[in-house]
Amino acid sequence: MRQTGFAWIGLAVITIAITGCSKDAATPTSSAEPGARPGAVGSGGAGASVTSDDEFVGDVARKSIAAIAVSRIALSNSTNPDIKTFAQRLIDDHEAASTKLKSVLTGAAIEWPAQLDEKHRETADELAGARGADFDREYLQAMIEGHQDLAAKLESRIDVQSLADWKTAAAARTESKAMPEPTTAMRDTALRADKSGNAGTMKINQWAADSYAVVQKHLDTARTLENAVKK
Repeated sequence: MRQTGFAWIGLAVITIAITGCSKDAATPTSSAEPGARPGAVGSGGAGASVTSDDEFVGDVARKSIAAIAVSRIALSNSTNPDIKTFAQRLIDDHEAASTKLKSVLTGAAIEWPAQLDEKHRETADELAGARGADFDREYLQAMIEGHQDLAAKLESRIDVQSLADWKTAAAARTESKAMPEPTTAMRDTALRADKSGNAGTMKINQWAADSYAVVQKHLDTARTLENAVKK
C-alpha cells in the first residue's frame, strides 16, 4: 500500500531516534538514517523547509489527525497487544499536543483542519481493510513515515544548537538500549524554541520544542515494533 500516513509504550527495549514564518537561522538537516539497533538516535527526517505559521500549523495538525485516526483503527484491527498499547498512547499524546497547540493559537487567525485530507484518508481506508500481521506491518510503516515527516517539521522551529545538544545527550543515554522518558530524564537538556520577533510565532515555536521529544519517542517505538514484527 502507499506508505503515507502518520506515526511510547513501555516496552522492555525502547529507543529514541521525535517547527513558522521564515527565519534567519539555518534549518537543521538530517544526518544519516539511524541504524536499526536499539538506542540509535537520528534526526527524524530530511531537513524541512521553513513555512509560514498557518502552513506549519495546518501541516502538523493534519499529520496529528491522521495519526489519531489510523491508531483508532489499530485498536480494532491489530491482534498484537504491544501495538494496541502503542496506538492508545499515540492517540492520547497527539490529542494532548493538539489541545495545547489550539490553546496557543487562541485569538490567532489560523484555521484548524476539520478532518482528514485526501491523502491521509486513502491511507486510513487501506488500513481499515487490513487485519492481523498485514495490518501491523502497514500501520507501523505509516507511523514511521508520518513521524519522520512530523519530526522534520518540528526541527525547523527549534534552536539549532539546542537540537544538536539534545540529540547528543539522547544518543549517550541510549547506550544501555533503554531510552529514558524524555519528560523526566531528559529535562536537563532542554530544547529551545527558535527565536522570533513575533510573539505568536514564538509561542508556536515553543510548542514545537516541547513536542519534539515525544514525537521522537513515537518514531523509535514504531521502529522497535516494526523490527519485532519482522522477526
